[in-house]
Amino acid sequence: MPDDRLIVALDVPDAVTGLALADRLGEAVSFYKIGLGMLTGGGLALARELKDERGKRVFLDMKLFDIGATVEAAVRGLARFDLDFLTVHGDPHVVRAASEGAAGSDLRILAVTVLTSLDRADLDAAMIRPGTMAEIVAERAARALDAGADGLIASPQEAAVLRALPQAAGKLIVTPGVRPAGAGSHDQKRIATPAEAIAAGADHIVVGRPIWQAPDPGAAARAIRDSLPAR
Repeated sequence: MPDDRLIVALDVPDAVTGLALADRLGEAVSFYKIGLGMLTGGGLALARELKDERGKRVFLDMKLFDIGATVEAAVRGLARFDLDFLTVHGDPHVVRAASEGAAGSDLRILAVTVLTSLDRADLDAAMIRPGTMAEIVAERAARALDAGADGLIASPQEAAVLRALPQAAGKLIVTPGVRPAGAGSHDQKRIATPAEAIAAGADHIVVGRPIWQAPDPGAAARAIRDSLPAR
């Protein structure tokens, strides 16, 4: 049986390639992430196909950031697609606007704390205030949850810290930056194995290249699913 704790990132060029991959994965995967890179390659059409025709869950990873009115309007439009998760940047004004836009729908708003491709040196270059990565992530997470986020995106290395926040009770934690043992890190800097991420408090893990670049993507997905701790 598929385990919806595993979300497969369809970071492929277009919807045709994404559907072909979904066909290869079949019943091994029930939850997919579609990111910004596929937006011009038919990403929303793919989301509708997976949701309406294949019965899959869909996470739209757009990481929206703009003035409140624009974010609210964008989210209200996206909520009509009956999707499951949508990401926005964790700034409180963005989260509040996104929550307003999603009102009345089942769309869950997930706030991005700090991208998993960044480390402290990157924050220094962006003139983000001093503090450890865990401190910055925890503070941004708490503010996003106070602003109405349904959950958080964070690296597995911060999942336990975020799960311990008082505001995180009953909220989702979704972790990208997850790599099976032996897999390359690619462009991620703060990573962990799938089992480690779930044990640290994540509700869902996001895995892309280690699955869709595998000779047998279905077998790779099943191996990750089987490595997860029992619910």
